[in-house]
Amino acid sequence: MSILVARQAPDFVAPAVMPDNKINPSFRLSDYRGKYVVLFFWPLDFTFVCPTEIIAHDKRIDAFEKRNIQVIGVSIDSQYTHLAWKNTPIEKGGIGAVRFPIVADIDHAITRSYGVEHPDGVALRASFLIDRDGTVQAEMINNLDLGRNIDEIIRLADALIYTQKHGKVCPAGWEEGKEAMDANPEGVEVFLSGFSEEL
Repeated sequence: MSILVARQAPDFVAPAVMPDNKINPSFRLSDYRGKYVVLFFWPLDFTFVCPTEIIAHDKRIDAFEKRNIQVIGVSIDSQYTHLAWKNTPIEKGGIGAVRFPIVADIDHAITRSYGVEHPDGVALRASFLIDRDGTVQAEMINNLDLGRNIDEIIRLADALIYTQKHGKVCPAGWEEGKEAMDANPEGVEVFLSGFSEEL
């Protein structure tokens, strides 16, 4: 496993089930250059924690789209298994009509290129925040039993968008609407003089 932060996100071409349930046989990550991307992996379709995370991403799709963020999901299942899972009602363990592409990584090439293959051969619960130039700006990797907090991913995306727009840096716990700091010693000193009591 290697850290991808500050490096180009590994590109890939693979089959994917699109939001309209059509199968794109040659889905390519680099086609989304110019947009922010949240690329997330889960272990297996038709399991227990996975649908809660996928549905949680889908419930926040409007928030992602408002920020010009493309959500893309990946697991080692085939495109046909993905489609069957989408066509299974939520109350029966399915994920319903999620509104983002779901990529098939049956040869594990994508999972391995991102360094998130579990010893059992499935993907870890990994999320990558990729900027408009294709650079990985954040990665979060959980073991199989630990579900993600999608709101934290959105918070990190807000921080990334803010820093790239304003040239400032975001302190601990920064949220949209809060003060950031100038990336120089004087700016940090001024900021911390009013911030230290909140830590």
